[in-house]
Amino acid sequence: MRLADHTTLRVGGFAAAALVATTEAELIAAVRKADDMGTPVLLLGGGSNLLVADEGFAGLVLQTKVRGIHHQDIGDLVFVTAACGEPWDGFVSVCLSSGAHGLEALSGIPGDVGATPIQNVGAYGVEVGNLIASVRVWDRQDQQQRDLSPQECEFTYRSSIFKAQPDRWIVLAVTFALARTGLSRIAYDQLAELLDLEVGDTALPSRIRESVLRLRRSKGMVLDETDCDTWSAGSFFTNPIVSAEVARQLPLDCPRYPASAGAKLSAAWLIQHSGIEPGFGLNDRARISTKHTLALTNRGQASAADIIELAKIVRAQVLSTFAIELKPEVRLVGCSLD
Repeated sequence: MRLADHTTLRVGGFAAAALVATTEAELIAAVRKADDMGTPVLLLGGGSNLLVADEGFAGLVLQTKVRGIHHQDIGDLVFVTAACGEPWDGFVSVCLSSGAHGLEALSGIPGDVGATPIQNVGAYGVEVGNLIASVRVWDRQDQQQRDLSPQECEFTYRSSIFKAQPDRWIVLAVTFALARTGLSRIAYDQLAELLDLEVGDTALPSRIRESVLRLRRSKGMVLDETDCDTWSAGSFFTNPIVSAEVARQLPLDCPRYPASAGAKLSAAWLIQHSGIEPGFGLNDRARISTKHTLALTNRGQASAADIIELAKIVRAQVLSTFAIELKPEVRLVGCSLD
């Protein structure tokens, strides 16, 4: 298997071995066998958050194709459980059409359901960690299946216990606690502006989904085979969280949002105001998206090394200009920015 054919960045060498799991039992059995043999395992869902080295992966690439969605009404909530291999945006659409809302601001995000708790995926003021009721996992350390509560998942900004301990947990399914059909609250200024509303106002979930998809398409953040600006891993860097003192030293027009440790800044703003414009590149193979400076894109012939080189330049430029070091949101496999 050539990993470039299975990731949205379209880079990455060959896997030493590959297997497709279509049931939880197959997934667990494959992981157990690999662990018994001491073989490294790379789980592959939608491939939307991976940058794999040109040398490939010297282990087992396990594609998670486990499917299934189940609903249960309890009181005022709808508990929706999705298998790890369910495509995320399709799942969001199913939830809305079945009368469960809360995920609509996360529309258009590529990848599968199983990846969302790992990154604590978020967009437009919503994070999955605030909507997850439980995560069913295979614990590779204790050799047992478990159901973890949100507290046990240790969700933080773009992180979780799954990201902190990547070699221990296999996400099998995720259960979300969603509201019945009604109005959803707007929690992000850009979305509110598009809807001609204010942050804190409410709107129909279907209208929010439509607006989010419009916003994401305008930024090249919805996959399109014909548009190289979408041949990316989405936001390559996380928005940095800095102390209030550091935030005060930045220009007043730098977007910032309250965070537990001070302020969360816009990585896209920092990149562009460090002198890196949309479309910037060191060659014709890897470039910053022409639509959004937070996306590093493959223009058709890029290697993983090209993407890494571009990422290093971006990180160094922001560090030199603002004394803030950007951290990758993308999972790096066999490669590093250091």
